[in-house]
Amino acid sequence: MSLTDKAIEEIRELIRTGALPPGSKLPPEPDLAAQLGLSRNLAREAVKALAVARVLEVRRGDGTYVTSLQPSLLLEGLSGAVELLQGDSVALQDLMEVRRLLEPIATALAATRISDAQLAEVKRHLDAMREARDDVGQLNAHDAAFHRAVVSATGNETLLTLLEGISGRTLRARIWRGLVDDKAAGRTLAEHEAIFNALSTRDSALSQAAALLHVSNTEQWLREHLRSGEPLPFGRTSRK
Repeated sequence: MSLTDKAIEEIRELIRTGALPPGSKLPPEPDLAAQLGLSRNLAREAVKALAVARVLEVRRGDGTYVTSLQPSLLLEGLSGAVELLQGDSVALQDLMEVRRLLEPIATALAATRISDAQLAEVKRHLDAMREARDDVGQLNAHDAAFHRAVVSATGNETLLTLLEGISGRTLRARIWRGLVDDKAAGRTLAEHEAIFNALSTRDSALSQAAALLHVSNTEQWLREHLRSGEPLPFGRTSRK
C-alpha cells in the first residue's frame, strides 16, 4: 500500500468511526496532517482522491466537508462509466447480463417488503404501459418506471442506485427492440403483468422467476439479433 493509500485509509477510518460524520467539516490541512501524523502533501493528495470519489466535497473559500455519503452520490461515477460503454454491443450484452443477475433477486426481495401503497404505484405504471403500448418510447419510459418502483420497494437505496445505473443505460436497446420487433410490446406487457401478479401475492420465489423470465427474454433477443449481423443503431458494434 502506498503512502497516499494509507493517508486515504486514515481519513476513511475517521469517517467510518463517526469522528467525521456526514456534513462535517475537515480540520484545516495543517491540523489534519498533524492529527493523522502525515505530511501536508500526503494529506492534500488523500483529500483530492476522496473528493474525486465524492466522499469529500471541497468548497472554495470555505473548506472541505464530508458529503451526505448517499449511495446515489457515491455511485454516480458508475453511471457515467456505463454511459460511455452503452454504444458498444459487447459492453451492452455485459450490462444485460448484470441486470439479469441483480434484478430478479431485487424483485424477490421487493415481494417480501412491498407495501400496499408501493404495490399500487407499480400497478399505475403497468396501467400506463397498457395505454402506451403503441408508442414505443412512452411504453419503455413507463417500463423503466415500473422496474424502479419495484426495486424501490426493497428499501435498499444502494441496490436501487446500482440497478438504475445499469438498467437505465439499456433503455435505448429496449426501445430498439420495440421498433424492430412488432410483437415485443405484447410480450413485454404479459411479462410485466406476471411480475405484478407475483408481487401482489407477496410470493418471493414466483416474483424472482417472473423477473428472471422477463430480463432473460430481453437479453436473449439482444444476443440473437446481434448474432444475425444487425448493427447497433447507436455507436460501435464491437470493441477494438
